Amino acid sequence: MAAERARVRVNHPTGLHARPAVKLTRLAKGFEASIRLRGLPDGAWIDAKSIVKVMALKLKTGTLIELEAEGADAGAALEGLTGLVERNFDEHG
Repeated sequence: MAAERARVRVNHPTGLHARPAVKLTRLAKGFEASIRLRGLPDGAWIDAKSIVKVMALKLKTGTLIELEAEGADAGAALEGLTGLVERNFDEHG
């Protein structure tokens, strides 16, 4: 089964830090698929289910991220994660 990919821009005011990173990894862990992400254009792939690795990326507002998922629920995983990022991690302010 081939991996599926999606891209989404981080528009959250603080970027992908603390609370947004926790929300992203928590959602990722809810899927069976293996999920990786990276900051474009040339970031290294990391495990999206690892809070330490996600926070270490220190992705800033405006960064385009690429997600890759492989497994039975890969499509749903990408849809859920890109939706979360597009909704600014469900934070308002």
